[in-house]
Amino acid sequence: MNDNEPIDELEQIEIELLLEALYRHYGVDFRNYVMSTIRRRIWHRMRAEHLKTVSGLQEKVLHDRRVFKRLSDDFSINVTELFRDPSFFRAFRRTVVPHLKGYPLIRIWHAGCSTGEEAYAMAILLHEEGLLAKTRIYATDMNEGVLEDAKQESFPLDRMESYARNYELAGGKKSLEEYISVTGGRAEFRPFLGERITFAQHNLAVDESFNEFHVILCRNVMIYFNTHLQTRVHELFHQSLSPSGFLGLGHRESITFTSFTDCYKEMEPNEKLYRKVK
Repeated sequence: MNDNEPIDELEQIEIELLLEALYRHYGVDFRNYVMSTIRRRIWHRMRAEHLKTVSGLQEKVLHDRRVFKRLSDDFSINVTELFRDPSFFRAFRRTVVPHLKGYPLIRIWHAGCSTGEEAYAMAILLHEEGLLAKTRIYATDMNEGVLEDAKQESFPLDRMESYARNYELAGGKKSLEEYISVTGGRAEFRPFLGERITFAQHNLAVDESFNEFHVILCRNVMIYFNTHLQTRVHELFHQSLSPSGFLGLGHRESITFTSFTDCYKEMEPNEKLYRKVK
């Protein structure tokens, strides 16, 4: 299979049955992910398991939890880095932080946090703005494996140079090295950053709101969802945001053309930063 090869009716049926089986047997819901993305990852897993049909993969997944785990990990998009898209963090510091300084307590939700670098980046930014001590950051992902990696509070040392460059472009006020110690070939975040972060499993496709937040960040996650699931997630975020709360999305994501367009005010013309107005 290649990305340009059209899907035929039989394969479409097989994929839909596989996704339904995953939902009914394991309780994970990938039924409303973008089909091209799901299809590509199914075929990757079929090749890895030496299978010729989607139905063959379904049989194996239902009877072998290890295969299910491998397929589920394939479906989970784990692309992140410290201060990814530095201009977003620079805009956040400029337009959102002044409002947060008036709050007695700040709750932030990073939805789809992957291995946690974005949550640590936010902790660093808030520390530099004098806000970290009164902030609780909740970082969630559906993938238990990446959450365990996030809880290690470290990253490979070879990423340090690019992360330091991102930090500088994001408006960092010090040196990134002040927040890092090196142990055994890995860069470890200073413990005071992790003390303000709670990592937990949460699936945007099926789970409900678990708190009220002043800021919700969900960047480069919904691009993998179809319109139905995007609407569901927007409803969840609107419900979870406090009055006048802030929503941050990825560059390829938007509230435009959703039923929530009138519920937000755009904060930055070149960044997907919004403030809830109703």
